[in-house]
Amino acid sequence: MTLIFIVMKKMTTIGRILFAVPFALFGINHFLMMDYYLGMLTSFIPLGAYTIIITGLMLIITSISIITGKFVKFSTITLAILLFLFIVTIHIPHLFVESERTVTLIALLKDISLMGGSLMIAGIYSEEELGKNKNQE
Repeated sequence: MTLIFIVMKKMTTIGRILFAVPFALFGINHFLMMDYYLGMLTSFIPLGAYTIIITGLMLIITSISIITGKFVKFSTITLAILLFLFIVTIHIPHLFVESERTVTLIALLKDISLMGGSLMIAGIYSEEELGKNKNQE
């Protein structure tokens, strides 16, 4: 292996971890700041507090998976779906509330960007899986 390859592999690992850590913290916040998150829910989201708990658990579990490098493709796709659901059920409806428009737009753009990053990581791990399968044949 060349030095450049080794350095790039380390950078990818560091980037993957830096990407995942905030999601673990967001997940923990779902338990610590339950009232805040309940206030964000729109009326058509079912189960109230249970939705917040399930979302928090999903954020923590996917983050741990991404950090440890286990089931990364599945976890990043799950995370992308979760971010898409946040965009559709929370951010877009809140864009219609004039007093929340600016903050909501920032959160919307952040989640779109994170969803893109999540899909990129899933794509990288898909390519690595294809490479491993070709080498095994």
